[in-house]
Amino acid sequence: MSAAHVLVIENDAAIQQLIALNLGMAGHVVSRARDAESALMLLEDSRPDLILLDWTLPGQTGLALVRRLRAQPRTCALPVMMVTARAGEADKIMALESGADDYMTKPFSPREMVARVHALLRRVAVGGAPWQDAAANSAHAVHDSAGLRLDPRTQRVMAGARELALGRVEFKLLDVLMRHPGRVHTRAQLLDQVWGNAVCLEERTVDTHVGRLRSALQPAGYQRRIETVRGSGYRFVGAGAYA
Repeated sequence: MSAAHVLVIENDAAIQQLIALNLGMAGHVVSRARDAESALMLLEDSRPDLILLDWTLPGQTGLALVRRLRAQPRTCALPVMMVTARAGEADKIMALESGADDYMTKPFSPREMVARVHALLRRVAVGGAPWQDAAANSAHAVHDSAGLRLDPRTQRVMAGARELALGRVEFKLLDVLMRHPGRVHTRAQLLDQVWGNAVCLEERTVDTHVGRLRSALQPAGYQRRIETVRGSGYRFVGAGAYA
């Protein structure tokens, strides 16, 4: 692994020092900030290869900072790993939906932290961070099935002339499922394709987002197209199955 520039945004001085020391021993260059505003000032002068970000910061939270970074062209593609004591599944989902690429809970093993930094850097080097929308990261064709149309380039899902409101994760789920109508995708496969294989989430996270996807499709009557295959996973049922 070649040397990378890592920006550590951590409020706790001891944890910040621990992270910086171990990343430095692994050959990386480390910049530090204690809050969001200091981090943004550093980002004006240089662009790191990766950000390690605490959730609980004075002033603006780490979660708000992720959203802010994703909204700005200069920082929208920066890989971000959340490092936080918030260990709940709902917290992980919220962080990943906001744009974090990975999520590590405190207390953590320094060796695991370094390994996960390396894994995230490899993933970005190979093909882009998993949070990035299909519009920016793939050349997927438009999917169209009996009036339900998904366009990765415009990030829109249409039911006839009506646009359906899908969250980012639900959009990705539908994209994956519509890409191969009739194919059964296991929960593990969906976790890998939607969230990335270095992210540690329980498989029932998929069930939660499939439920949200069905709710988004329900006003147009397409919710039954997302079919549960008992003991296996989910599949998109192509046109004609419910005619």
